[in-house]
Amino acid sequence: MHVLLTGASSGIGEGMARVFAEAGWDLTLVARRRAELERVAASIEGRVRVNVVAADVAALDALDALVGAAEAELGPIDVLVNNAGVQIVAPTASVDPADGERLVTVNLLAPFRLTHAALARMIPRGRGTIVDISSLSALAPTPGMYHYSASKAALAAASESLRAEVRPRGVHVVTVYPGPIETPMARRAIDAYPEDPTRGLPVGDARTLAVRIRRAIERRHDRVIYPRAYGIARMFPGTTRWVMDHFSPTPRALPPAAG
Repeated sequence: MHVLLTGASSGIGEGMARVFAEAGWDLTLVARRRAELERVAASIEGRVRVNVVAADVAALDALDALVGAAEAELGPIDVLVNNAGVQIVAPTASVDPADGERLVTVNLLAPFRLTHAALARMIPRGRGTIVDISSLSALAPTPGMYHYSASKAALAAASESLRAEVRPRGVHVVTVYPGPIETPMARRAIDAYPEDPTRGLPVGDARTLAVRIRRAIERRHDRVIYPRAYGIARMFPGTTRWVMDHFSPTPRALPPAAG
């Protein structure tokens, strides 16, 4: 089994890299920070083959070649995990439009390109799995996460749409909706609010989420919502929207740019 995993240098991506390695799956790990990728790779090498690729997935035109190079290194990609993500938590009017557009490129357009490249190889083989790491924000869009919520909702819709299309061709699609997870990115998001918005709510951990994703791949489950309590957001979208509209906290404004 060969897994191409983006955003593999920390947080949920690092958790998946470790859990997948425990299953004996070979890994192509992709992220911008080579030193962090090599740290993750060093902790799992010896158990599986690991291919480290320092790349910015925002460079869309390079992604087809990245997939081709990964297959040349470790063989056909059995699982593509679209995990790389950027998050901005701030009042929307204070966000630089260029930063918001880069977020959409990383969170949405890069998965589109990678999925297209992977499907071009998986469909002729009649097998493969695409895993899209969306967010609870796709089910419960959050104030102060204008670009992030939009990108994750679009990725989730695309992922859910693709499943029925490619199932007859032997390709499975898993859509993942993480709620609050203990990661560095989540901590930065929490720090953007005057008070912790997750206080009193279920908070998960990256390893447990990774185990559930691995199980979904192995058992061909359609989606993962974790912590499981947040499944109510999908079951009762109207109630969820009312709660978000009336009780969501407002993030602090971004500090002014230097210079």
